[in-house]
Parts: sequence; C-alpha cells; structure tokens
Amino acid sequence: MGTTDRHRLIGELLRGQEEVTVDQLVSATGASGATIRRDLEILAANGVLKRVHGGARSLLARGENPGYGQRELEDHEAKKLIAAAIDRLIQDREHVWLDSGSTATEIARRLSNRELTLMPMSLHSVEALTQNKDGRAPELILPGGTLTAGEQSFRGPMAEANVRSLRFDTAVVTPCALNLKDGILAHDLDDAAIKRAGLESAARVVVAASGSKWGGNARALVAAMEFVDVIVTDREPSPEDFARLNKLSVEVVIA
Repeated sequence: MGTTDRHRLIGELLRGQEEVTVDQLVSATGASGATIRRDLEILAANGVLKRVHGGARSLLARGENPGYGQRELEDHEAKKLIAAAIDRLIQDREHVWLDSGSTATEIARRLSNRELTLMPMSLHSVEALTQNKDGRAPELILPGGTLTAGEQSFRGPMAEANVRSLRFDTAVVTPCALNLKDGILAHDLDDAAIKRAGLESAARVVVAASGSKWGGNARALVAAMEFVDVIVTDREPSPEDFARLNKLSVEVVIA
C-alpha cells in the first residue's frame, strides 16, 4: 500500500472512531511501525489528527466541519472525476472564478495547463496552478484579503470587494453542503459571503459537489438553487431531484 493510500485509510478510520493505535494501523496497512509513526507525524502536521502516545486521536467533533487536511484525503477519486468534467465545461480564454476547498484544489490541478484567466480563492489552488512544467499556465488574479489558517483561503471585506469588482464567464462553486430545499450552503458566514460574491459576479454558475455533499447541512446560506446553472457530481440524483432540478433549468453533469 502506497503512502497516499495509507494516509487516506488512516483518515477514514478516524472518521468512524475516536482513536486508533499504531498496532491497529500496522495490521490494517501491512506497513512497519516506523512507517506508520512517520505517517501519523505528517498527518498531524497537516491538521488531520492529533498524535498521542501509541497512536492518534481524531480531531473531529460531532457536527464540526472537518479540517482541510482531513477533507483532502476523502472522496479523492470522486474529486478527480468532477475536476475532469469541469475541465470539459470550461472553454479556452474564459475568465473563471474558482472557490476554495479540497475539491477546488483538485480542479485547479486539472486546469493548470489551460489558457484561462483565473481567480483562485486559496493558496492551495495557487500552488496547484503554478506547478505545471510545460510552460502553459492560466493567468492568475489574486483577490487579496486575509488568509484563514489551515484552509489557506482568502477571506474578508477586501477579498469580497475585489471579487465583486470583476466579471467572470464562469464561477466554480464548491459548497460545504447542498440540498434542493435550501440550496448552496457553507459552514461559516465569511465563506458564504465569498462564495456569494463569486457566483453573483459570473455569467454562469457551476457547482462542483461530490455525492457526500448532497443532503448535507451547514449553517450559512450562500444562494438558492435557482442561481445555479450546472451541477457537476459523481452521484446520480433521484428521479424526484432530477425533476426538481429540471424545473429550475439546472443542468446535471454526472462525472
């Protein structure tokens, strides 16, 4: 089992239980104790877990938003499929606003060799967009503002004002949760304000949401579903949801 697969397995285990021991992880992965201890140190540094004697403890509290490091390990294949579908939807030379979060980072990796003008809302995406080695890369516009710890996302009145001062062909929004009754949701008011600024500044709103985000809950409303043009997801909605989305003229793309 490779390093990335081990890290994802550890993250998944700590989603379902409060603590895990090094011996349990050795048994689950087939790796040595020394390797597992190095994995735990790396994951602790990335905010996925807390290192404790003999193992690790989950940082997730009931109802709490998982940290960026935890989310980056989850639904990775779904995020790659969604990123590929987003790539196909965007035309060369578009002006694109890209939300923050782990799904947005995967989308940034996919767009890193495209001829675009792009405003990424996190340093994780900035890094992904500047790693391309073949000379092609989008032109980047950075929003400024303040940076949130861990998330490395741009927030605050300055960032919001700079987003609203521009007009984009497409806004790619990555919600914390999505349901057809309320719409697009975020875990905090500052994130909701930035997401709202992005979608209100774009001619087309594309929502990128893995199946785990559907039917979820978060406390801050970003926008109702009527503001959405396209949803890209890895899970096929129910016939009832399809009917409601069709009534709202929302296109569904299954990645």
